[in-house]
This record gives sequence, C-alpha cells and structure tokens, in this order.
Amino acid sequence: MSIAVTGVNIKKLKESLDWKLLLFLILFLDVKIAVKIAAIIVLYLLRVDFNFGFKVKGSRLPLFYPLIIVFAFVGLIVNKSYAAHSYMPTFLYGIFFWMLCLLAMHQVKLSVEQNQTGIIHRTLLIFFIINVICSLFNLAYIVWESGSINPYTYQGEHQKYFLNSGDYIKGLTFDTSTTNAVINAFGVIYFLVRKNAAMALACMAVMLLTASNFTNVILVIILAGLFVFKSSRDQKSLVVICLAFIIVFMVKISPQNNDYVSETVNNIFHRANLPVTQPALANLPITLRPDSLLNPEEKREKTAQLFIDSVNRAQSIKEIKPAKPVIVAANIVKTGNGRIIVPKPDINLEPYQSLTSTPSEQLPLVSFIQQHKNELPVSGKPFKWSGTPGKLISTEQTFAFFKAHPVKLIAGDGMGNFSSKLAFKVSSLNIEGGYPSKYAYISHDFLVNHLDLYLNYFSERAGYHSLLNSPFSVYDQLFAEYGLIGLLVFAVYYLGFFAKNIKTLTYGLPILILTAALLNIDYWFEQLSVLVLFELLLLLDIKETSANNIPNYKHE
Repeated sequence: MSIAVTGVNIKKLKESLDWKLLLFLILFLDVKIAVKIAAIIVLYLLRVDFNFGFKVKGSRLPLFYPLIIVFAFVGLIVNKSYAAHSYMPTFLYGIFFWMLCLLAMHQVKLSVEQNQTGIIHRTLLIFFIINVICSLFNLAYIVWESGSINPYTYQGEHQKYFLNSGDYIKGLTFDTSTTNAVINAFGVIYFLVRKNAAMALACMAVMLLTASNFTNVILVIILAGLFVFKSSRDQKSLVVICLAFIIVFMVKISPQNNDYVSETVNNIFHRANLPVTQPALANLPITLRPDSLLNPEEKREKTAQLFIDSVNRAQSIKEIKPAKPVIVAANIVKTGNGRIIVPKPDINLEPYQSLTSTPSEQLPLVSFIQQHKNELPVSGKPFKWSGTPGKLISTEQTFAFFKAHPVKLIAGDGMGNFSSKLAFKVSSLNIEGGYPSKYAYISHDFLVNHLDLYLNYFSERAGYHSLLNSPFSVYDQLFAEYGLIGLLVFAVYYLGFFAKNIKTLTYGLPILILTAALLNIDYWFEQLSVLVLFELLLLLDIKETSANNIPNYKHE
C-alpha cells in the first residue's frame, strides 16, 4: 500500500510541474555559455520541434529575431565588414547569439502552449524559491567570511564587502548581481499581482540585497503606479510593505546608498568638471581631506566613515561612562564593574580603506591602454573624473558618431563594430568572457568610442567599476550597430508583439514597462538570461488572459 501511495505521489508531483521547463530555466540562466548551449541541446533532444510559426500577421513568435538576423547580413554587405581581418568569425558568433535567443523563446512558447497555466505557475514558483534560497546562501557566506552580521557596513579587508556586498548576491544563475536583481524585480511584480505575499516580499528582500540602485528606482516607480491605478486593498498594503523594506534597507542596512544615489543624480543634472585630488593631500586619511578636493566616490566613502566613526565613539562613551576604567593590557580596558572593553578598530587605518590601485584582474586593460595610448582619446590620458556617468557619455558618443557618419544612420555600423557584448568579447580582453586571441577583432569605431570609455573607468580602482559607467545598453546596441532600422524592428516586432495585448495583461504590463526601462543597463539579449524569463512571463499572461484562453496561433 505504501508503495502504491508513493507511486501516486510521485506521479502527482511529476504532473504538477513542467520539469523540462524548470531544468531549462536553471541551466539556461546560468552564467556559463557552455551551460546555456547544453540546456538548448538537452531540451531539443527531449522535445524536437522547429516549427517556429513565423507570419506577417499573427506570428507565433516575434518577427524581431529573424529580421534582426537578416539586417545583420545587410549591415555586413553595406559596411563591407567582411573585408576586415577576423571579422567573419565575429559575425558568425553574433548570428549564433541571435539564434540561441530564438531557439530559447521557441521552447518557452512550447511549454506555455503544451501545459495548463497552473502547471507553469507552479514551475515558476519553484524556480523563484530556488533562486531565493541560493541568494540567502550567498548572504550567509558573506556574513561568515566577514564575521559581520551586516556586511553592508563592514569596512575590513579593504572594503571588500561594505558597499560592494550586493555584488556577491548572485543567486541561482551565478551571473552578475544585476541579473539577480532583475529576476527578483520580475518576481516582486508577478507575485504581488497574483497575491502571493510571502514570495513577493521574499523577492523584494533579495532584490534589495543585491543593492542594484537603478533597479530599485524603476521598481519603486512601477509599484507606485500599481498602488494608484491597478491594485486591490490587500495589494496596496503589500506595496506599502515593499516600500518600507526599501526605506529600512537604505536607512539601517546600507545607509551609504543614500549618498551614492543622490550624488549620482546630482552629477547627471549638474555636469561640472570636478577638480582632481591634489597629490599632497592624497596620502591623508579620507576623513581629513576637504570635500572640494574629493570626487563623488571619495565623498561617499568619507561620509560612510564619518558616520561609522560617530556611532563607534558614541557607543564607546556609553559603555565606559559608568565606572572609572582600569588599564589591564596595552589595548584592553576593564571597567570598575568588571566589564572588559576591547577598543574598536580605527577605520582610518589602511586595512579599512578601499584599495586605490587597479585590481589585478584588470591589469591587462592597463597594459592594453599603454600599447594603444595614442589611439585612445580618453583612457590614453591621465584619468580625471568628470562627474558624468559613463553610460551617459556612451550615448553621446553614439550620437556624435552618426553626426559624423550620417550615411550609417539607417543600417548602423554593423554587428560587433560599435556597441555590443559581442564587440567586447571578441576583443580578447576577457571583458565578457574568453575568446581565442588568434581570432581577436576590434573595430576602429569601437576602439575609439565605447571600448575607450570602458577602459577609462574599468582600468581604475574598483570604486569606478559601476553599472552607470559601463556603455552597455540594448538600445545603444540596436541603434549603433543596426541603425534606425534596428530600433524600428525592435519597437514594432518585439515590444509590439507583447504590447498588442496591453489591454488584457495583468502582471505582464508592469513587467513589460520594467523591462523596457532595464534594457538601458545591459546587453540583455546577448546575456541570454533575464529576457527568457521575461518572455515566459509575458507569454503565460497572454495565454491566461486571451479571449476563451485560446492562443493566437495553434501550434501543430
């Protein structure tokens, strides 16, 4: 009898989830490209199907994917890039990326078509639970290694954690913390609209732990919109709790983020050049240097250290005040009531300061700059913080390029020639993973624009390795490398593919808005990660809310 019961339970468990989809999500969202490829191969072996169902009207999948591949070939011919040394391996690698995007979405669509919506919802629930658990393991390891219950204020080990603690909360994918932040931002909206309070708050907590300020800001705007326009009383209460989580995190867990965000916003709207710190004062502890000679990163560090100093002093005075202390050792104080106080470390000492040198893993970038100094208009000169985020400068570079080369405005500069993960990867500088040096390719337009800008910040101290200083952006990629045609095709045949259901979407609408904003911060298509989850969520919502629950294309 017990065997039969066990058999029934196993059968029910097997039927309650789409295990193929769950396995695919876990593997495909992994950071390693080899794991992603393996995920595609395994799933297509388990479910052989290449009927994509492309149509001019009522297409089963977005026409964006085949069209962007077509326009990549157009750019190859128009720009005559095929004549450049080592470009063809680069081009074929880029086509391979787009094909992976298409193959992944096709399998996601199959899962939605072939399963009841409840099965997909349960599969997604398990996926998000696993990711939350993995993220909490990341946090537990940081706490154990640092010995601090709050690593976001821990300044030891040259501030290895401190404001950088969120960078280590990578979750299930082992990818960047930004990827984890976006996944959990999707989860917050998805579970909030579906009224799963526990999971919504769990995803909110993990997203905050990643300390992705841009994601936080965009999500706050969307939550505010949901609160005002589209939420029940219970959902409004949940939104308020989520916003309270943000306030607690910013005030109690990582108060330095307040200064960082306000300083960044100020730099965007007040773009005056900031003076370079004078060498004579550079050797002083940062708390003793005048603010007028500090850049934004150093101001943020100074504020954080002064805050922690004041807390430590207040605590020490409170503890020592009750009785006259008696010195029992060189650095230990024993009070009259028998309490022993070990003085807190002086955070102005060298071990508690962030390293001012370039991290060892970035030294190849420094070497590259030295070898090409005369060709690099920005990084080839002594570093000077202008106060303007690099991402904004990269956009200006793209517009300046088209102003100088208007003939390329329609079809762009060509795939891998200006702004893409592909361009960074094939440079063989290990910026976006390894690539055989014998096939290395660096376009001149890429060299003197986005690569130069990236080198300017990421060859410096770790404090400048910010998302806001990277030129990564889907919009910039499509515009720079595929021109106005690329942007138009993306708007009509990708965003438009989902937006045509805008009147019936539930959680899909705020997730669509969130994704449209987040496309500014990375090359998400080439990351082969969060957009697959985005597509799954939108396709599921479309199926669930369509009239009579019938998809707009019957897959055969």
